[in-house]
Amino acid sequence: MRTIPDLIRRLLQAGAGPALLAVTACSQLPATASVTIPPIPAGEARVWFYRQGDAYDSQSTPYIRMNEGIVAISEPGGASYRDVSAGQYHIAADSYLDDPRQDQYVSLVPGQEVYLKIVSLRDWIAGGGNGGGAEGAGGNYMKDTFYVWLIPPEVARADVARSDFYGS
Repeated sequence: MRTIPDLIRRLLQAGAGPALLAVTACSQLPATASVTIPPIPAGEARVWFYRQGDAYDSQSTPYIRMNEGIVAISEPGGASYRDVSAGQYHIAADSYLDDPRQDQYVSLVPGQEVYLKIVSLRDWIAGGGNGGGAEGAGGNYMKDTFYVWLIPPEVARADVARSDFYGS
């Protein structure tokens, strides 16, 4: 009887390496609802970040920052969380547009759980042109703009449960 590592080695020797790597790279992440999430550690608060994967949204993956430090990457259709000390936080997603209304300020207390939805406004900044010469040269562009929205837990939990889980 052959073992799994033996079969993988034989497939690689037979030249199936690229196909095998492609299949494993395409594996689906589990939905957040199917993952066991540990309780919030004593004295800390939990901050959830999620983003719906709508067809017309940007596929960019901006950093999410809390008090200027990178804490996560916003993935289309994904959710993740961070357990942090109680305190005040400025939360933002890296974005082309600098709008003071696109960030959130939250004061967290021990045991609290908050939900932040990252929203893509893909066509907020767009342009075009002929690039000053040859047809199709330069010109067309779109700049991704992201907003962070504080969503009530009773609304956000269902969206997070359906999202791909990217961890903590």
